[in-house]
Amino acid sequence: MSIIIKGGTLVTPRGSYISDIKIEGEIIACIGENLESSNAQIIDAGGSLVFPGFIDSHTHLDLDTGFTRTTDNFQTGTAAAIVGGTTTILDFATQNRGESLSEGLNNWHKLAKGISSCDYGFHMAITEWNEQVKKELETMKEEGITSYKAYMAYDSLRINDGEIYDILKALKKYNGILGVHCENGDLVNTMIREQLTQGNTSPKAHPLSRPNIVEAEAVSRFIDIAKLAEAPIYIVHLSTKEGLEEALRARERGQRVYLETCPQYLLLEDSLYDLEGFEGAKYVLSPPLRKNDDRESLWRAISLGQIDIIGTDHCSFNFKGQKELGLKDFSKIPNGIPGIEHRPVLMYTYGVMGGRITSEQMCALLSENVAKLFSMYPKKGALEVGSDADIVIWDPKANGIISKENQRQNVDYTPFEGFETLGKAKEVFLRGIHVVKDGELIKNNCGKFVKRGGHHV
Repeated sequence: MSIIIKGGTLVTPRGSYISDIKIEGEIIACIGENLESSNAQIIDAGGSLVFPGFIDSHTHLDLDTGFTRTTDNFQTGTAAAIVGGTTTILDFATQNRGESLSEGLNNWHKLAKGISSCDYGFHMAITEWNEQVKKELETMKEEGITSYKAYMAYDSLRINDGEIYDILKALKKYNGILGVHCENGDLVNTMIREQLTQGNTSPKAHPLSRPNIVEAEAVSRFIDIAKLAEAPIYIVHLSTKEGLEEALRARERGQRVYLETCPQYLLLEDSLYDLEGFEGAKYVLSPPLRKNDDRESLWRAISLGQIDIIGTDHCSFNFKGQKELGLKDFSKIPNGIPGIEHRPVLMYTYGVMGGRITSEQMCALLSENVAKLFSMYPKKGALEVGSDADIVIWDPKANGIISKENQRQNVDYTPFEGFETLGKAKEVFLRGIHVVKDGELIKNNCGKFVKRGGHHV
């Protein structure tokens, strides 16, 4: 049976218009006015916005940190994501040191297969670089992996500048793109020790150990490495005004620098680390929360189209039992916060309804730009004939309050506790399957792996 979504306002980055959409099987079969079919199921979208399914460029599900594990796995995390309107995620498959890339990828396939409620793809995180790993890039492309990640911080994950340079050059053969966690790892390690030596063991010391310049210096260095390699780059979870300025200067010189930020860097501030007791641990993530000046700079860049993507960096740990591992030493607090469920409603409420962006810009930031950068467009991220029928019917009149009690994320708190929201994903279709009805998940575990081609933006 076909499905016709009637009378909604279709949102695209180039404009919005009222039209009907006909779904046949897994794809969008027709877009036009007054569509009819004798046996179609009719969905009334009058008064609603219709978005392409949102795509989260940055998640960490079922991640083993070496001393604890994220509370959200692919089953719980993707169920939360799709209720919020996110129909595809890109998670970080990570090569443990001593493993091949293929072993790392297979580990993540086992974690996700059969239990994901979103479609999913993987960035491949490289933690060990050598000639054998280099040869595997061809295999990775054949497996549909063409985006990668490297870390400039975290001793168990980071690689050196020369290796980053070599990876960038090697990826050009496969039209791959490298994203980097930009923090100066040596400075972070030294400044953590400095805080602890001074007796600063509470969450308040976390942002002091990772000041703005630690990110900005790493952003600048990554950009310079990319210039030498003549390669495009992707900077994940940008958090600072200074880091943004480095990226914009590089673009002015003609470099291809793509930028991602996250709702936490737009809506939360570092004053939260000063909360009474150990409450500030709820907001320990890296990079840390910043000041209002940084937030405003990022918002301004978003409104001007200078930031390409809004991801979440969803990495959920319970406050009780997990964040509390750092009760006596802030550096032992697991780094990460949840957000996979709330990104769309936060961007709609505080971006669109807050007058900072348009609904068309929201569509670009959360759907089309992600699909284009990571080689899924127009299969994903588009309301076009022939595209996957990943569709979100958005009720702009709904209102709510975010709380740990009403979230689906499998974690005992939310950093956005008490935030008032406008709008919600009322109906969600994943490849034509009606998975969310009236805001409730009615079909789960329908997600499939998305095999991607080479970067082409």
